Amino acid sequence: MSSLADELAADLDFSDEERDLYHDDEGHSDTMDMETEKETSHTTYTHTHSPTHHDTPAINDTLATNDIRKVSKLLHSKHTQDVLKRIDYFKSQTSGMTRDAGDEDEEYSLIIQANGMTADIDNEIQTVHKFLRDHYAPRFPELESLVLNPLDYARTVRAIGNAMDISKVDLRPILPSATIMVITVTHTTTGGHPMSEEAWQVTEEACAMALGLDAARKKIMGYVESRMSIIAPNLSNVVGSSTAAKLLTAAGGLMAFCKIPSCNVQVLGSSRKTNTGFSSASMERHVGYIYHSETVSAVPHDLRKKVAKILAAKCVLAARIDAQHESTDGEQGRKFREEIDHKIEKMQEAAPHKITKALPIPDEGPKKRRGGRRVRKMKEAYAMTELRAARNRMAFGEAEDEVDFGDETEGLGMAAKQIGKVRASVADQRNKAPKKSWNTSGITSGLASSLSFTPVQGIELIDPTAAAERVKQANEKYFGDGAFSTIKK
Repeated sequence: MSSLADELAADLDFSDEERDLYHDDEGHSDTMDMETEKETSHTTYTHTHSPTHHDTPAINDTLATNDIRKVSKLLHSKHTQDVLKRIDYFKSQTSGMTRDAGDEDEEYSLIIQANGMTADIDNEIQTVHKFLRDHYAPRFPELESLVLNPLDYARTVRAIGNAMDISKVDLRPILPSATIMVITVTHTTTGGHPMSEEAWQVTEEACAMALGLDAARKKIMGYVESRMSIIAPNLSNVVGSSTAAKLLTAAGGLMAFCKIPSCNVQVLGSSRKTNTGFSSASMERHVGYIYHSETVSAVPHDLRKKVAKILAAKCVLAARIDAQHESTDGEQGRKFREEIDHKIEKMQEAAPHKITKALPIPDEGPKKRRGGRRVRKMKEAYAMTELRAARNRMAFGEAEDEVDFGDETEGLGMAAKQIGKVRASVADQRNKAPKKSWNTSGITSGLASSLSFTPVQGIELIDPTAAAERVKQANEKYFGDGAFSTIKK
């Protein structure tokens, strides 16, 4: 487990010259601005911690300071206290700021300044959390892995204190019951030992510092939220005053929020940490303040990410309009909100019913096909003949005869084994053109005659129907019953 000194040394990577320069300028720290004070607080803290949590005498020997105010100077700095006092003053007075107020307006400048301080307060809370975690580790080293939220950790440390029996400590207002049960069971096997009175005094001051920073942050957020309709009217109309204040607070101000693309706005305020005892399988990934806003929470679960994406894009456009002091009455933000509501209604509409259409009327007549004498000749040329069919057959176990054709050879198949004349190709009767009949009627031609010339009688007048009658009688004699008749000898 790495100590706070190792973490800060890895993050800041200060050189020896920078450390010496800090010690030379330590006496002038009161005149430094807020950013320089925060950097020096990190540097002082880096020098004052040992690389282990479990050796209390070593910690007391190596710590150059046990005063949390020398580590975290933001809350008690003159700049922060002036901002908080001015916030209290303007909250008690009736706001005279108009929608057209610019940077020259005193209250408008205060809102911009206070909104930018929230990011510094968040960083300062993390610094105090590291200090508190490092000092309370000898008492309960497993607690930092069970309570991940810095503010919940500070409240838990203040509630437990130096008590040896945690079961008598009421942690229900701070933590969920599952986490309390895990902490209680873990404390029974912890390797920590009671803290001295001086060490606990330092730890308690660090808890008060973390909670004081959180109270200052809440005061700033409440004030900015109450003035959001003036500082960002279009953004407030799109996503609501509460969510708009959270977005500007997380981004560090209106101008900083305008520089963030919409895909990154969706994840502002996201947290990957879960409480001990709860599964992370049901956690929504890549969601932030916009996903948890009232607009997104009101739609069905399967449409929330799509609506959050649309809402984030409109938030960025509305914030950029506010940054340019255009549409100060919020009219453009209301139009954006109407577009979003219209899209949400379209998403939730039921699918249209399928209309059953009747089948088309089938074509009664035969379809026309292109053809002609040329097509018929081509089909006859490529028709399958007996010769080609014989070439395609082969005798089993016998080698076929081959003929040389240029550089290639062609197999004859069974064509070479045929005896006799090969019948030529037979034209398909269906492809032949119908013969036209020039007869005007179906009666016998007038040139037909019933006279026949025989070598016996010469010219003889015959009856054609009599010969047909004789054939019919012969057929009835032998095949009248549908089978061959037996002739008695």
